[in-house]
Amino acid sequence: MNRIMSKAIVPLAMALTLVVMACGGSEEATAPAAPAAAPQVAQSAPAATSAPAAARPTPAMAASERPQTEGFNNVGGSATVNDKPYDLTFFQHYGVNPFIDTEDDQLSTFAIDVDTASYTIARRFLDDGHLPDQNSIRVEEFVNYFDQGYEAPTDDAFAIHIDGSPSPFGNGNHWLMRVGLQGKELLDEQRQDATLVFTIDVSGSMAREDRLGLVQQSLRLLVDELRSDDKVAIVIYGDRGSVLLEATEARERGKILQAIDSLQPGGSTYVEDGLKVAYKLAVDEVQSDRITRVMVLSDGVGNVGNTGHESLLRQVQEYVDQGVTLTTVGFGMGNYNDILMEQLANDGDGSYYYVDTLSEARRIFVENLTGTLQVIARDAKVQVEFNPEVVSRYRLLGYENRDVADDDFRNDAVDAGEIGAGHSVTALYELKLREGAEGVIGTVYMRYEDVGFNEVVEINQAFQHSDLAATFEETAPTFQLSAVVAEFAEVLRGSYWAREGSLQAVSEEARRVQLLLPDSTAVSDFTSLAVQAVGLEADAPGS
Repeated sequence: MNRIMSKAIVPLAMALTLVVMACGGSEEATAPAAPAAAPQVAQSAPAATSAPAAARPTPAMAASERPQTEGFNNVGGSATVNDKPYDLTFFQHYGVNPFIDTEDDQLSTFAIDVDTASYTIARRFLDDGHLPDQNSIRVEEFVNYFDQGYEAPTDDAFAIHIDGSPSPFGNGNHWLMRVGLQGKELLDEQRQDATLVFTIDVSGSMAREDRLGLVQQSLRLLVDELRSDDKVAIVIYGDRGSVLLEATEARERGKILQAIDSLQPGGSTYVEDGLKVAYKLAVDEVQSDRITRVMVLSDGVGNVGNTGHESLLRQVQEYVDQGVTLTTVGFGMGNYNDILMEQLANDGDGSYYYVDTLSEARRIFVENLTGTLQVIARDAKVQVEFNPEVVSRYRLLGYENRDVADDDFRNDAVDAGEIGAGHSVTALYELKLREGAEGVIGTVYMRYEDVGFNEVVEINQAFQHSDLAATFEETAPTFQLSAVVAEFAEVLRGSYWAREGSLQAVSEEARRVQLLLPDSTAVSDFTSLAVQAVGLEADAPGS
């Protein structure tokens, strides 16, 4: 693996460029070609790659276009409209990546992060007895939810792992390539001390489904894991933002828990004011040798002040270079704004999670706390350079809203993704190989700012045709799991490229893979979800 370092760091950009690729054609030739398009909110017409409109969920209104009072009761909550289970949910459709001809473009470039919210949101839908909203599905977040078991790096902050095999899905003449990036692990005692500003939505809508109760339980788990020199501050927002608890050392556990237990829902949702108060407090606490992070816990739905994600993001971006990162943690369904929660985390240099159960909170705040808090790489980007003599076409599964212009891969002023200690990132490609070709399939480049050494690092690794497994079943169990999970997401979102697939086929493959990973609770849970989805599809009207 080759490594290049540069100590000259261009100042970080303030915004993440979102470039969406609509579906293009391939030799499967019935797919309509379409130019790149701007992101579409859920009420827009489906992209060419989506399922027919009749099969799609009822569209949700964009947050920026939603009337400020419609659907809200007098304590700031939202009433269920027409007995529908999800009356005010906001998701954004980013299109579906096309197959790209290597003679036209042999470079695939995207930002990376470790968000997993899309998977747990889908789990919530399914557990509630509904197929997920197709606009809520982000393939990479499904895949990255699962532990891939990659070997940790020995020298650099990251190790690159690449493998591949014939694809078990599609029309039978494609190959699947997995690109895995594994970050170095840190012991809990090796992470920096942290100042956490819990920014908690206490509006009336947080009373629904006891959302605030789950927030309180989750924060109790987190506080129990903190070291004595860590600090916690609490900002709440309902009708306005206010400081409930000034920065307090974690050794005063009783004081912190008393503040958490005192939370009561009520009022409207002034998220803008809550963020202003939280960031002002956080900036005053910034120290070079400490983590300073704002953690927003909310259903994401605002109804006072600026509520559209664009205006709120401009405020978040102002604080990134001042050393304050942002994590968003979503709660609840019925009225829920995925768009805001995801975009805030993107522009706040953090991650986005969704907590549907206390077990999920334990996974984020207990089992993976060091990775959740300690960033080891900023502005992480990947560029895969395919060899046109071996690869005729390729398609990246997911990452549609993480696209980076090829020319910006080595532009360190372009904002990208942040990766925590011990975290791994996986990307899957479908490939069409030239018959009889041999040699290098492609080279994977990763570029990031190493937080520990304050330098930009670039590493790369080539992948040979001879490294491909002869059959899918010969690959590592985690490779097979990634493929099945990705197909599950593709089918759920109505991807054109999964038109030959089915939830039934996914559930059968999930059962088989579960036998290969018998000790993984996450895999057994996934299998159960796949089976649930088959039953819900069978019960759906018109099925």
